[in-house]
Order: sequence, then C-alpha cells, then structure tokens
Amino acid sequence: MLHEKIEGILDEVLKDRDSLFLISCTVGADHSIKIVLDGDKGVNLKDCIDVSRAVEGRLDRDDLDFSLEVTSAGATAPLVIPRQYRKNLGRKLSIKTPQQHYEGNLTAADSNMITLEWKSREPKPVGKGKVTVKNKKDIPIEEIEEAKVVLKF
Repeated sequence: MLHEKIEGILDEVLKDRDSLFLISCTVGADHSIKIVLDGDKGVNLKDCIDVSRAVEGRLDRDDLDFSLEVTSAGATAPLVIPRQYRKNLGRKLSIKTPQQHYEGNLTAADSNMITLEWKSREPKPVGKGKVTVKNKKDIPIEEIEEAKVVLKF
C-alpha cells in the first residue's frame, strides 16, 4: 500500500519535470524508501532534493516512521529502461545477452530494439593480412541481460 502511494506521488511530481524519469522505487520492511531517478539531461542535486521534499511533504511522519533516500542512477549503473538507451545515443555500450557479449556505439534505440556499431579486424577473404570491418547488430531490448555505458578516462 505504501509503495503504491509513493508511486502515485512520484507520478505527480515527475509530471512537472518531464526530463526526469523513475528508474526504481523500493520500500523495505522497515519502511526505508529508496527512489532512483534518471534524466534526459542527467540528474543534479537540486532535482533529488526537490523530489525528496515533495515525497516527504506528502507523507505523514505521525502515521508512519520512514527513511527516504532519493538518488540518481550512477554513471556505472546498468541501463534498465528503454528511455535510458535513447538518452545514451552515440555512446559506447557494453551489452550482454544470453548468447554473446557486444561492445559498440549505440546508433539507434526505440522502445523495443537497439542498434550497436563497431569496427573489428578480420582476416582478408583472399590473401594474407587483415582488413577493418564495420559491424552492425540489432538487439531486442528484451534479450539484454545487462547493458552499461563504457566510460572513457
């Protein structure tokens, strides 16, 4: 019941901030509430504070003793919803499916499918040596076990 109430509050709060979206909302047995947000343009501290205040302001501490944590999806956190893929177009991703592991640039994404592109060195069809080959793979989102942005330093 508490979980549904919090999700209703989040729907209202995020409706006014269309660049933010909910990744997860969990409520522990001890009434510890953890909300993870992401945003099309990232999530800053003010966004987390505003959402935290909005949720806390709509819950009554006299009726329920709770703890509240509002955080952003970290840079190394896996991508879990289609909107996160669209946000990361042009970035290098590491994708794990049941059959294979891929690493490449995300060139297209919609609610059902992503497209990765990468280059590899492969033996020439005739003769000695290798050639650079451009690869492209369409991957259904439902087949992805884990997807992470590859960070460059």
